[in-house]
Amino acid sequence: MVAAVTDANFAEETKDGLVLIDFWATWCGPCRMQAPILEQLAGEVHEDEVKILKMDVDENPNTAREFGIMSIPTLLFKKDGQVVKQVAGVHTKDQLKAIIAELS
Repeated sequence: MVAAVTDANFAEETKDGLVLIDFWATWCGPCRMQAPILEQLAGEVHEDEVKILKMDVDENPNTAREFGIMSIPTLLFKKDGQVVKQVAGVHTKDQLKAIIAELS
């Protein structure tokens, strides 16, 4: 399952292991295309391998601003609290699995 994260709990939720954060908004068409792909991925990979979170940029502007998120969807990858990769646009499940393998 893809869990929602907020400005308030972002640091705590992303400090350990490999974490994929989807920065999105309800009005964003490509974001709505990315969401089911992330849900499928979450069903196929164990949370020990990668934790998948999503953040609504309209409700949580501070974290998006802090990481310089200018377009959505943007997928941010953090490993043990450090940003290790950032990609923008819709990505397929296979593309995401390749990135996860590269970062693991």
